[in-house]
This record gives sequence, structure tokens and C-alpha cells, in this order.
Amino acid sequence: MNQTIDTLIEASWIVPIEPAQQIFTSHALAIHNGRIIDLLPAAEARERYQARTRHVLDNHVLIPGFTNLHSHAPMSLLRGFADDLPLMTWLKGHIWPAEQKHVNYQFAYDGARLACAEMLRGGITCFNEMYFFPDAVADAAIHCGLRATIGMVIIDIPTAWASDADEYIHKGLALRDRFLDETRIRFALAPHAPYTVGNRTFEKIVSLADQLDLSIHIHLHETTDEINHGLATYGQRPLARLHDIGLTGPQLIAVHGVHFDEHEQQLLADYGCHLAHCPASNLKLASGIAPVADMLDKGLNIGIGTDGAASNNSLDLFADMRLAALLSKGTSGNAASLPAWQALQMATLNGARALGLADVTGSLLPGKLADITAVDLSDLGSQPCYDPVAQLVYATSRHQVSHVWVNGELLLEHGDFTRLDSHEIRRTTRIWHDRLLATHITNG
Repeated sequence: MNQTIDTLIEASWIVPIEPAQQIFTSHALAIHNGRIIDLLPAAEARERYQARTRHVLDNHVLIPGFTNLHSHAPMSLLRGFADDLPLMTWLKGHIWPAEQKHVNYQFAYDGARLACAEMLRGGITCFNEMYFFPDAVADAAIHCGLRATIGMVIIDIPTAWASDADEYIHKGLALRDRFLDETRIRFALAPHAPYTVGNRTFEKIVSLADQLDLSIHIHLHETTDEINHGLATYGQRPLARLHDIGLTGPQLIAVHGVHFDEHEQQLLADYGCHLAHCPASNLKLASGIAPVADMLDKGLNIGIGTDGAASNNSLDLFADMRLAALLSKGTSGNAASLPAWQALQMATLNGARALGLADVTGSLLPGKLADITAVDLSDLGSQPCYDPVAQLVYATSRHQVSHVWVNGELLLEHGDFTRLDSHEIRRTTRIWHDRLLATHITNG
């Protein structure tokens, strides 16, 4: 007798990520109670399982949903607000003043909902977040159905969210307690950067990370200005300072890492740290190019992040995955550097590893949660297809994502949302656009 299951997905190709570099043709994924229970030939699956819902996706490849390892989701409302500026001018002259005037719960919720919709359409099923009003981002992620690690943002600067570091920490921990029953939501400590957080606060962060088993998500060695500030203020490069305080370890997710020297790269690898590589944002803000090939050679776990839409300007992991691979080849002088399969692993399993989620997501192993993206390779720009993994990295657009499942729930079907109202999201976004534009004009 056939076993009754929730969903059977048949596809031309399945790339499970684990085992590495394997591609299954004409196979199927069996899903029940939100988990993958089997990966087997499609013909055999039809004999073994009676599915309540069956999807036959000819010309499609199934991959794990992408993990966006660094995002500022509400900043989607600031997309294109202040372009073509260096980081500190961009922040101090435009972004921070706009945030000071406009950021509140509703701004963060509406911006995060816009971001979640964009990420879903691009095959992203999990994101690692850092922004003010993290309660709003968590609410938006739950509304949209995504998996998220919400950063308890900490900064030694007063904002609309909190007045000082102690209040940031207190509110973040209370928020973590509030969402304990939400299975798709996890939390991390998210100190903004070495130049906005002092030693006393970092010491508290290390203690909390150890006590509560929390990740530490921080911008680190993003610019030369940051390095110079560390030397001038503390007499140390930022990573050395944080290492002395005790931040380096498997809990550390360093973001950007453009300016790590050889010693620092080895230190990060030796201590089991992780890097969120944001190639498009690094280039757009002229921060530089992270030495990814060298760091991979040293064994550092590297995932890919989009950063916020204000500095990318899209939440498109297909574009960032391709850019990461090409930059690594170009800077190393080695065409074999960061091959397609490794770039795809960075966008999926490596990000899950950094978040401590590799046992539940990031690959299509039976037993893992069914976080799955289907990509249609029938487009003329994806023909002919000799290698679907190379095609995904070098020739595929996010607009070819057709279906997305999170926890076995179908959230995108033939490119259409099953939960979200795109017209309502556009209407709300337009309201914020008009408010921000009026402020920008007033400020000159």
C-alpha cells in the first residue's frame, strides 16, 4: 500500500548540496509534516507515495532555499535613496538622518515585508537580520512565512528603538522571550560595528553569547576608515581588539571582511568563525573586494549576504552568487577559484552553518525541513543546459524562480505569492516613498 504524504515534487534535476557536487536527474522529493522524508527516482516515488499534492516541474532544478547571511530588511524602503556615495558620507549625510526622522515600528514592518516579498521571489527562504525595531522584522517574517535569525541590534548611540546599550540588550532579550514559540524565528546578538560599540558593551555581549548560546552578527573590517579608527582610538585593528575581548569563536558571524590580512584570516579560520560575504554592496560603496579565495583556502566558512537594498540595491542572491564567483576568479588569477558548485553551497548550506541551522536547512537531505526553491531553466537564456549548477550560477536570473517552499508550505507558486498581496505592498511602499522624498528635498 502506498504511503500517504503531503507533497511530492518531481523535477528534471535535484541538487541537494549534500552529498557535495551530486546532481539527481528525474528524481522527486517526498515531503510530509514540513520535512523531506525521501529523495528518490520519480517513477519509484509515484509507486511508493500517495501525495495529497503533486508538482511535476519539467525543465526545473530543485535546490535548497537560499540563506541570505546579512540583511537590513527595512532598508528596502531606502532603495536608491542616496546612491553613489562612500560609506561614511552615505551613512552620516543621508541614511542616518532619514532613519532618525522616519524609523519606527511601522517603517520597519513595511520595509521588512517588502524585503521578504522580494527575497521570496528570488528563492531566499532564510535571512540573517540586523536592524532597529527587530520586533517588526520578526512580525513581518512570520507574516510572510520566511525563516529568519533576528539580530538584537546593539549600538552605543541612542535611536528611536533604545537610548543606550543596556536598553538595547534588555529589549532584545525580552523580544527573544516573546518569540520563543515561533519555530521559524531565531535570535542573535547584533552589535553594529567596532566603531559604534565600546569595550564595556562588547564584554556584556560575549557573556550573553556564552550564557544563551547566541551568535554574534557584526560588521567587521568593512572599510579602511574602520581600521584607521580602531588604530587611532584603541591602538589595535578591530579584529585584534575583539579577539582580546573574547568575541572570536564559532558564534561569530563577521560581515564584509574586506580588509582582513593573512594573519587575521587564519585567526578567523582557526577559531571556527564565519564570514558573510556581500560582494555587490562592497563594490557599490567602494569598500573594496574581500579576499575570498584566500579565506576559503584557509578553511573559513563563508556564506553570501545581500546587505540592505539601500546599498546593493537588490536582494538578489543569484546576482551576488555570480559576482562572488567572478570576483574570486578575477582577483586570484585562477579560473578554477570558487567554482559554481562552491558558490551555490555558499548561498545555501554555508549560510545555514553560520547560523547554526545546518542540521535543519541548507541542503535537501531526508530529515531536514522542506525549505526548497524551484528554478525554471526552460528560458532561452538558460539553453542549452549541460550542467544545471553552472547554469544557476552563471546564466540564471532570480526571475526564473517558479516555486518556493518553507517548512513544506508553498509560499510561491508559478511566480505568484500564496500568502502576500503584492498590490498592498506596493501601495504601502509608495506612501513611504513620498514621505522620504519630501524629507530628502527639504534637507537639500
